[in-house]
Amino acid sequence: MPFWLGFQSGIAKRMDEHFGHDRWRASFQDKYLIGCDPIESVVRPPLAEDPTLARDYFGSLWRIDGLAHHLEQPALAEPSLDRFPRPDPAHLRNPERLERCRKFIANNREERYVGAAVWGTGLYETAWCVRGFEDSLADAAGDEVFYQELVDRIAEHVDMALDIALELPVDFVSFGDDVGDQNGVTIGPDRWRRYFKAHWARFCGKAHAAGKKVFLHSCGSVADLVPDLIEVGIDILDPIQPEPRGMNPYALKKAYGDRITFHGGLGSQTTIPFGTPSSIRAEIGKLCREMGRGGGYILKPAKAVRDETPLENALAVLDAFVNQETA
Repeated sequence: MPFWLGFQSGIAKRMDEHFGHDRWRASFQDKYLIGCDPIESVVRPPLAEDPTLARDYFGSLWRIDGLAHHLEQPALAEPSLDRFPRPDPAHLRNPERLERCRKFIANNREERYVGAAVWGTGLYETAWCVRGFEDSLADAAGDEVFYQELVDRIAEHVDMALDIALELPVDFVSFGDDVGDQNGVTIGPDRWRRYFKAHWARFCGKAHAAGKKVFLHSCGSVADLVPDLIEVGIDILDPIQPEPRGMNPYALKKAYGDRITFHGGLGSQTTIPFGTPSSIRAEIGKLCREMGRGGGYILKPAKAVRDETPLENALAVLDAFVNQETA
């Protein structure tokens, strides 16, 4: 079963200490899927005057010294696009970065599926990154004209980034847009369809016309949108967190597995941190056996193995991925 596996730095260091070397990493790194980042869309360089803060592509201020970046000051404090930039090819296109991607692809392509990342925060996430989370939700519910205009302007940037990524000799292009929480689509499925669906159909159509597949990362419960994602042309859906509502991977496979590839499915909130090594191995075997039936599945933890994971559980994940037993 093809797989993707990652470990956060803390648990990886503990595993280095356990093995007495870091050569164990070669058993899973860049084995099936590899990727490059031709676009600098979600880069948040630290401020010279305060390295705990960073300013993003659109001008929002972030606190970056924690496990997760925290939005301190959104770029648009008011519902106005007067200060929102038009897409700038000179800002998005970095010839040196593109050349590094081409060399990386040429040196690593054999027997691997190669992707190019387009835009890590998609449309919904970018909207709240520039407006603030609560204000963005209020805009979507109470200022529909402004919110649609904001989304449309963001989509112009994503469109330009996609054009650049499609210049590379890759097999797929990837996007991220975390639209779900534990209970469902945060903005609601109807509003997602109203504001975002047509843009995703256009992105997918452009990628497919260029002969590329489309990979979408979207955390949380997106079960209500899976038929829509299939309709617009998403080919691979990640990370299939099994804990949120409706995201049981086996049920999703039964309902949609002949029309979309699922990438993920091993619980990072439950199975990996709180299971036993034997239960982890059993679940991985079940995923390979049942999700892999008929194709259309790539094994993966919902998230990279977290630092708080017990060492014996992390070792079980590694062993079960690398030495798969599906019987």
